[in-house]
This record gives sequence, structure tokens and C-alpha cells, in this order.
Amino acid sequence: MPKVTTAAHRPVRWGIIATGGIAASFADDLRLLPDDAELAAVGSRSVESARRFADRHGAARAYGTWQDLADDPDIDVVYVATPHSAHHAAASLCLEAGKAVLCEKPFTLNLAQAQDLVTLARKRELFLMEAMWMYVNPTVRRIQQLVADGAIGEVRSVHADFGISVPYQAGHRLHDPAQGGGALLDLGVYPVAFAQLFLGTPTAVSAWAALNPEGVDENTGILLGYDSGAVANLSCSLTTATSQYAAVNGTRGRIVVARDFFHPDAFVLHRDGHDPESFTVPRGPGNGYTHEALEVTRCLRAGATESDLVPLDGSLSLMATLDTVRDRIGLRYPDE
Repeated sequence: MPKVTTAAHRPVRWGIIATGGIAASFADDLRLLPDDAELAAVGSRSVESARRFADRHGAARAYGTWQDLADDPDIDVVYVATPHSAHHAAASLCLEAGKAVLCEKPFTLNLAQAQDLVTLARKRELFLMEAMWMYVNPTVRRIQQLVADGAIGEVRSVHADFGISVPYQAGHRLHDPAQGGGALLDLGVYPVAFAQLFLGTPTAVSAWAALNPEGVDENTGILLGYDSGAVANLSCSLTTATSQYAAVNGTRGRIVVARDFFHPDAFVLHRDGHDPESFTVPRGPGNGYTHEALEVTRCLRAGATESDLVPLDGSLSLMATLDTVRDRIGLRYPDE
């Protein structure tokens, strides 16, 4: 199977699977990239839903099955925006059809499913990337550069929290194990990903959680340990709206993101012996998804099968950590 390479003189042709809120936000952002992106088609399990989405967001074609979208020869890459529980099925179908794939986070429900996708993509030499928009956010990349340049010395700890208040409702996506519900996979994936961005794969994982009546986590604390002696103190919640704060702490200073660390536009650098320095890095227009769409475009035009900003091995490492956390807190999904 040849690598998907798109011509530099035309926009990348996107297909989107699913018609929910995140799919709509992504489609809106594609419109901001007319020279780089075209929404060619949308696929849903209902042709009526697909048509409404296509009419609203300017997609040329609407399909009532995922397979029909995957078989469309005029699509370069598919954005999978389904609930977590369907990521593996939808992404696999598209890869089998020879399509490049951008799959929403968390990559899959578990490491085994994630490894299956990566193995399939690599075997068929197709582009695959987890839609970890935080990793391509300009502010987060600026923080990475400062840390890599030694601005705060050696990183010794990372703190991050992500909590929202969602009243319990049986059957709601966030509370339903059949849809991969719980705080961890929907929200906790970000604190864990943030910690691993700066510290890598942990050597020790501890966690505790309060589970809802259906058995998914509502309030979760995570402690990651590293052979270097570094630690990460992380939390996620569906019961409390938190500041969504993060900090990277080093031997000579720290970097603090006061809010929305998963798609920030500002942070403060504290260096020993210096006044605090405030940084603002504009995210640009839209909902924040343009950066990942542009990263996919860059990779496809270069003939690359994965992104060096969101590498597949990193997604596998993240999924392995999430699996371990779930083991510690007793979170199981159907058919596992």
C-alpha cells in the first residue's frame, strides 16, 4: 500500500465520521483553512444526520454508513470524532480502506486496541495520528522549547488538573461504561499526556477514584513516579469544576499555566533570581483545531506516515499509562 501523499497545489480533502459537537467544531475550523483543507464528506450511522451536518458545514457528500465514507476515492484523510468506544472500529475501517486517519483522543479504549491500529497503519504505510490538540498547541510547544532549553533546569515534578461539573445522568456519554465514559478517558487523558510530554513514560503508577453507580470514575487522583526521582501529581473530575491548572517544576524554576492547560494561550515563567515573565502565544482564530489539521496536512504533503509532534509510540505509551490507572481504580468496560 503506497503512502498517502497529497499535492501541494490543492487542499487536503477531509472526511469526518460522526456528527456531534466535536465534529462540528472541527468542521468549522476546516473552513478557516481554505488553501489547506476541504470538507469533502461526512459519514454517520444515519443518512439524515449526515445530510444535516453536510448542509450546515458545507460538505459536498453525506453518507449513511461509515463504510461508504471510507470507500469514497476522493477523500485523503478521515477525522474520527465518534465516542471513545467506537474509535477502534471506525479508524480500523478507514485504514483498511486505505485512508489516512486522525483519530480523536483518547486514541482507543485500551492499549490493545491502540496497538492494533498502529500495527495496521504501519503495515499498510498509512498516516495515523491521535488528535491530541494539546501537543500541537503553539503555547504548549513554546513551553516545551523553554524546558528543552533548560529555562527551569531539570524537571522534577508536574502538576495538572482537569475537572468539570456534570450532574449524574444515567446513559449520558460521560457516565456510560458502554460509551467509554468516566473522567479518566475524557478529561484525565490530558493531565497524563501533559505529564508524559515533559517526563516520558512513568515507572510507577498509583491512583484512586470514586466510581459512579454504573462503575465509571467520577473523581480521580493519579500519582506517577519516575526512575529519575521526578513525580507527577494529577487529577480529573466530573463532579467539580477546577481551574484546569498545570505547572512544570524544575530545579531552577517553574512554568505555570493558570487555566485551560490543554489549549492555553498564556503562561508564566518563574526563574530563580528573576522576575516572573508572562508569555502570550495567540492560538489564532477558531476553536483550536486548526493546528492539528495543519499538522496532518504537513505530514501528508511530505509523505509521512506519522507526526513527530504526536508520535504513535507516544500515543501507545499514554494508553498504557491509562490502562494501568484503570487497573488501579477498578474501571472496566464491557467486553474487556
